[in-house]
Amino acid sequence: MNITTTALEGVAIIEPRIFSDSRGYFFESFSQEEFDKKVRPIRFVQDNESKSSYGVMRGLHYQKMPYTQSKLVRCVKGSVLDVAVDIRKGSPTFGQHVAVELSEDNHRQFFIPKGFAHGFAVLSDEAIFQYKCDAFYAPQSEGGIQLCDADLGIDWKIPLERAILSEKDIQRGCLKDAVLDFDCQEDLYSISYR
Repeated sequence: MNITTTALEGVAIIEPRIFSDSRGYFFESFSQEEFDKKVRPIRFVQDNESKSSYGVMRGLHYQKMPYTQSKLVRCVKGSVLDVAVDIRKGSPTFGQHVAVELSEDNHRQFFIPKGFAHGFAVLSDEAIFQYKCDAFYAPQSEGGIQLCDADLGIDWKIPLERAILSEKDIQRGCLKDAVLDFDCQEDLYSISYR
């Protein structure tokens, strides 16, 4: 796998080696050994999948302490714009984001560590999206930020009048009003083991 680091510490774009021939293609979508060596040691415990139509926007979500989650995400059908936002208080990149297109054609994966909010917008007619998480979902710990927070300056690549959001995501507040319990001084890699 080829790893591309981003401007946000710990956030990485992963591109697998693809073997193609007349039958189609093959690639290793996840290798624990290679991920631990090239990205960071991790233990994923839950896999999730969603199906959405064009214009669906999900996020920007995160889990509060002590139920924080790192995610490895990919789009196995269609295409999405995937976004990670730094929500670690005191971080030099607090409030900044990285956006990457994930699609069934480019096979990219995106790693979002603890301390970052995550969301995506569906760019194709339909998308099937998969997540690997290193901690179990805890509904009482769910947090979120308004997808269209002007201070974040995210270009979601779809007209906002065509955006489809859940009622919960519509009601979310802006980053400046969020109560965050992430601190950039903490070792975010060890949070899940507390």
